[in-house]
Amino acid sequence: MKESARYVKIVEWSEEDQCYVGSSPGLIYGGCHGDNEREVFDDLCRIVEEAITLYKADGKVLPPPTSGRDFANKMQQVA
Repeated sequence: MKESARYVKIVEWSEEDQCYVGSSPGLIYGGCHGDNEREVFDDLCRIVEEAITLYKADGKVLPPPTSGRDFANKMQQVA
């Protein structure tokens, strides 16, 4: 398992921006965007990998993992 699998990756449609927006809460601020959902997800996965590499290169401790917290079901309860 890649270390990046420990971090939630979200791709969602933004009405405001009229494109897909990818983010990884808790690990990176900002993210990526584009017209193709799959391409945005692929970019996001690459960005998460790069962020982990940068944390390690800078000698920083990685943020706590966000996967395994069942965000999808928690978000359904809010909606």
